[in-house]
Amino acid sequence: MNHDDYPRAKKWRDLELRSEKVHRAKQLGIDYPRKTPRQLVREVELNVLFICSKNQWRSPTAEKVFQNEPMLAVRSRGVSRRARRTVSASDIRWADLILVMEPKHKQRLLADYPGEMKFQELHVLDIPDDYQFMDPELVELLKATVQPLIQPGREI
Repeated sequence: MNHDDYPRAKKWRDLELRSEKVHRAKQLGIDYPRKTPRQLVREVELNVLFICSKNQWRSPTAEKVFQNEPMLAVRSRGVSRRARRTVSASDIRWADLILVMEPKHKQRLLADYPGEMKFQELHVLDIPDDYQFMDPELVELLKATVQPLIQPGREI
């Protein structure tokens, strides 16, 4: 068995070749490695989790409003046991940004999922439970409060 047959040496050799290719491509002004637009979108996608009490009006409206944004993946959940879709630990781990409608939702998440919430970015939107699904006033309020949190300076 010579030195090149040893797996670790082979990996180091591959890394060296790759770094040479990257350096040469940079000299030539070429993007390397080339990526498809879909791959680039996946790299900058932000996973946003909207949370209210019963996942009935506010968070589903937020999900609907932002679901077609190209750089966002969105979900909506509720903290109540009677919610249409109840939040789970996997939802929290999935999220890059958690947006709750009221302070009580934040407290519930911190109490029920202390380990998962430890390093999560969480914001309270302060949107009261006074709206129906897709209420125009709620839609405008969501756009105004969420926009600065997801992409500052970009109109939705």
